[in-house]
Amino acid sequence: MQDVDVRDVTPAPGTLEPIETASRDELTALQLVRLRATLHHAYASVPHYRAAFDAAGVKPGDLSELSDISRFPMTTKDDLRANYPFGMFAVPRERIARVHASSGTTGRPTVAGYTAADIDTWAALMARSIRAAGGRPGDVVHVAYGYGLFTGGLGAHYGAERLGCTVVPVSGGMTERQVTLIRDLRPDVIMVTPSYLLAILDEMIRQGLDPRETSLQVGILGAEPWTEDMRAELETRLDMHAVDVYGLSEVMGPGVANECAETKDGLTIWEDHFYPEIVDPRTGAVLPDGERGELVLTSLTKEAMPVIRYRTRDLTRLLPGTARTMRRLERLTGRSDDMMIVRGVNVFPTQIEELLLREPALSPHFQCVLSRHDRLDVLTVRTERRPDATPETAAAGAAALAHSVKGSIGVAIRVEVLEPGAVERSAGKMRRVVDER
Repeated sequence: MQDVDVRDVTPAPGTLEPIETASRDELTALQLVRLRATLHHAYASVPHYRAAFDAAGVKPGDLSELSDISRFPMTTKDDLRANYPFGMFAVPRERIARVHASSGTTGRPTVAGYTAADIDTWAALMARSIRAAGGRPGDVVHVAYGYGLFTGGLGAHYGAERLGCTVVPVSGGMTERQVTLIRDLRPDVIMVTPSYLLAILDEMIRQGLDPRETSLQVGILGAEPWTEDMRAELETRLDMHAVDVYGLSEVMGPGVANECAETKDGLTIWEDHFYPEIVDPRTGAVLPDGERGELVLTSLTKEAMPVIRYRTRDLTRLLPGTARTMRRLERLTGRSDDMMIVRGVNVFPTQIEELLLREPALSPHFQCVLSRHDRLDVLTVRTERRPDATPETAAAGAAALAHSVKGSIGVAIRVEVLEPGAVERSAGKMRRVVDER
């Protein structure tokens, strides 16, 4: 990978916003003011929150310090679905400048609304995120996140424009065209899911291009969990910096948190706009910083759709700030609702990815297929051999993978090795778990 000094990723003095280097006392004082205002806004304007607060016996005025937020009820995706489409909005529909929505593939979709001020805040936070990742004004930014109701494409687009970049709004899909545009327009930054970047990389090789010779210097990758091993794979094969971005449409979209390129040690959460908690996924009890659990977020500045203690289902822990004053999220290990339970053992796709990428004959493209044989659950890891690997070395890699999964995770798996290109590709989020039970 390029050395860090190939591209100046360390912010120059004066380029950061003052809040990014403010003291913890200054930051928490701002959070308290904004949190009180948010609770009053939600209680006064959203019937769901008024009813939920009343049922829990709390009022917005009961918050005297930040820790008092734990007295307030949490919000779940089911709450958003129950109030579909506009029941969670805190402003008249006429003030809504834009809506985004989930796909609804697992039930009724969730809808998020934004006022013009919300979109302005979102653009500013995405610009901050791209700057933290190593993007600079004047860069060409290739946006391969999907546009439309999905928040990724437009969130990245507005942020890159706000930073002063040249945006190439490609969206997802048409992988051959993606490679052509990267070759011809010579972007500095690509914003894309890690799994789709792998597909783009494979297409570069198919076209006879050397991925390490592209103009790309920074990849801002998100919308799905990925591992340090995946970072090493992408950075080595593309000779660029790969940096994590985090967000979710229910809270805002991408730009809730972003990794800083100078440290690459977890996602700095923009705490001036979002208040984070870590809770026990089973009991909901708040855990101290440093303990792993489920991330819960409260918005601090949203007008159209404030969210109070939203259960993200993402598993991580809160760590002290490094490159910025604000705290960091450890790289997400997965989602509580993506966890597979195989014969009593909890397994996450990221655990499989980490071990798979240590086998040089096996491709990073994979799926976890759950099936049932003789009333017992079976986990099959479906992957493929790399183009330069022989069937024999791939078979040896499969045996090694099964052995390492058994030793590290404690569950026996089957490994199915397919020919190169045979595993399902995605132009967005990869479907890592296929449940055939």
